[in-house]
Amino acid sequence: MHPPTDMHPPTNLAAELRLPTNWLDYTILGIYFVVVLGIGFAARRSVKTSLDFFLSGRSLPAWVTGLAFIAANLGATEILGMAANSAQYGVYTTHWYWIGAIPAMVFLGLVMMPFYYGSKVRSVPEFLLLRFDKAAHLLSSGLFACAAILIAGVNLYALAIVVEALLGWPQWVAIVVAGFFVLAYITLGGLSSAIYNEVLQFFVILAALIPISVLGLKKVGGWDGLSDSLTQSRGADFMTSWGGTGIGNDNPLGANWLTIVLGLGFVLSFGYWTTNFAEVQRALSAKNLSAAQRTPLIAAFPKIFIVFLVMIPGLVAAVLVPKIGTAGSDLQYNDAIPYLMEQLLPNGVLGIAVTGLLAAFMAGMAANVSSFNTVFTTDIWAKYVVKGREDEYYVRFGRLITAIGVLASIGTAFLASSFSNIMSYLQTLFSFFNVPMFVVFIIGMFWKRASMKSGFWGLIAGTTAAMVNYFWIYKQGIIGIPSDQGANFVSAIAGFVAGAVVMVAVSLFTAPKPADELRGLVYGTTSPGVAEPPAPGDEAWYRKPALLGWGAVILAAACYIPFSF
Repeated sequence: MHPPTDMHPPTNLAAELRLPTNWLDYTILGIYFVVVLGIGFAARRSVKTSLDFFLSGRSLPAWVTGLAFIAANLGATEILGMAANSAQYGVYTTHWYWIGAIPAMVFLGLVMMPFYYGSKVRSVPEFLLLRFDKAAHLLSSGLFACAAILIAGVNLYALAIVVEALLGWPQWVAIVVAGFFVLAYITLGGLSSAIYNEVLQFFVILAALIPISVLGLKKVGGWDGLSDSLTQSRGADFMTSWGGTGIGNDNPLGANWLTIVLGLGFVLSFGYWTTNFAEVQRALSAKNLSAAQRTPLIAAFPKIFIVFLVMIPGLVAAVLVPKIGTAGSDLQYNDAIPYLMEQLLPNGVLGIAVTGLLAAFMAGMAANVSSFNTVFTTDIWAKYVVKGREDEYYVRFGRLITAIGVLASIGTAFLASSFSNIMSYLQTLFSFFNVPMFVVFIIGMFWKRASMKSGFWGLIAGTTAAMVNYFWIYKQGIIGIPSDQGANFVSAIAGFVAGAVVMVAVSLFTAPKPADELRGLVYGTTSPGVAEPPAPGDEAWYRKPALLGWGAVILAAACYIPFSF
């Protein structure tokens, strides 16, 4: 059995999407780049130690880290990819937000951040060093570094093809310009520069997406016109979240409720949001534990509603170009938002939209590059290669490895070229790298008996099982899985189950970590500094993590109701 046809077309955008940009649009774009560099130079003054460079000195307020947390995820691969998902799969896209993000973000804030922040680790892999051993630490560091560069490369490649199609810039020019600005502001100001730029980028991205969604809805006769058109052309299930997801039923997504809940809602979602250091790093830079816990919870509220800003353009494109993504059309699923920009936006607004896309690419790339330089410097270089040097040395090396990371991202950019839907590519990477790390974390954090050796073998087993399912069972047609996303869900479940089974088996035959070394690392134990008195003003209800977390979960669940059937 051959893989689905949605894998074959290249990701290059259609040539006819060239935008009628003028001096006003380029002026807006130029102002944005000047502000980005200005933030980098301003943040440079606060970088005095390696903690300042890699974790902003753990000094930032919750609202800043919360907006940076959501902006780091809201890269252009998210925007183009989720719009592509909507054009291809319809309202099923809501699952990636309301079940595939919010519960995991709340779990991170309420359950895992006390362990991360209280243990004073600088990275997610460093937590595995404390809980397991050097083998698990080094392997997780290497896996994360590879994933960060691959995902940063996706952002660069997507940026290049979008800018070439929309503005006429050659791909290499777009790559060099974007890479230079990301490299400049991270090298200058470290994580603080990346975070403050991400706060700016969050608002720029919203300013780009809102006009596209509003004008797109108006073009197709509002939500009722959109729903009627797609129900008639794609079937009733296309405009529902859960319709047709019974086991054995056909639906556009090619997945049933069980694989959605377990594969996406639990394994992929929790694996990404709780162990992806590109996200967790933003929370670790907060000024205290309360602010660190509130970081993903604050981010959860805009995350609930951002789905509409990426889903509506994809649905509108499916109405205006009924054959989008098929052999009968020159437009692919990834073309949804660029197509609407070209069709709907006047000059000035067009400049804001282009700037928003570039901001999204740069936010996604910067998040991965800044987390890569931290993990490579603190978890690999400082612990295994050059030990015990002065602090200034590691700051200089961090800046050097940032440049190397950007260059490596350029080298990996073209690996995404075989995917028409770049979100499928990202979900594939997450199933390989994030899911095995999550199973090791969750078992190690909740089971004291998990042995020191089990972390390493759990990572090996989980990664291997996910890759075997995807490259052999799915790609070679051993078992028929209807779509890439369905295959990713199954890969995630396979990786989680394999990692868990191997961890339990290894733990039964190897020695556990001494109990006195597990304080603050396993649920039910405490360590000095984890329990801290609330800061002045933190007693207010809107600063209480539990209330924020449950509020986000209830609101996300309520959003499902109008789209359920």
